[in-house]
Amino acid sequence: MFGGLEHYIRDYGTLAVFLGILLEDFGLPVPGETMLISAAVAASLGHIDIWLLLPFAVLGAVVGDNVGYAIGHFGGQRMVVRYGRHVGITKERLAKVEAFFERYGSIVVVFARFVVLLRQFNGIVAGTLEMHWARFLLYNAIGAVLWVGFWGLLAFWLGKNVHAFIDRFHVAEPVLIAVAAAIAVIAVAIHFVRRSARRD
Repeated sequence: MFGGLEHYIRDYGTLAVFLGILLEDFGLPVPGETMLISAAVAASLGHIDIWLLLPFAVLGAVVGDNVGYAIGHFGGQRMVVRYGRHVGITKERLAKVEAFFERYGSIVVVFARFVVLLRQFNGIVAGTLEMHWARFLLYNAIGAVLWVGFWGLLAFWLGKNVHAFIDRFHVAEPVLIAVAAAIAVIAVAIHFVRRSARRD
């Protein structure tokens, strides 16, 4: 697990992940991606239902970015910078994201959440640049499904396989220890034989 996130996920489950991702996706400094990965690992241990976690994570991502879109669309860049500076949203950061949008267009929304800065600000910037909401919603939903599917299923799969490996290791542990000890004895013996030969 990842530090202090463990007890939030244990106590509140998919709701904690939903809120974490939602808050991160409109600019607040919340570790939404880390919560998703941590929860997926917990699901691999049977503590959370992975098939409940994934749709809740997608929903949190879509809702969060749409809240950001509304903030950017109705408040504009000036309002976003004025009040956003308290949570790390600066004019310079917004300008970087705007440059990505201007260079790559709407497709940025699909892959934005795989990049830390873009994930937090892409909804806000889409709103300030007055991207059509229906287009934003479509690309944003596609990006949310890809992002949650990639990190959620990857962490779940790795968690399952790591624990299976550990279980197999415990079964074979006495044999592995014996083999390691034999290799160590042989290595020491070879070392002394070579050392003795050099002296002769």
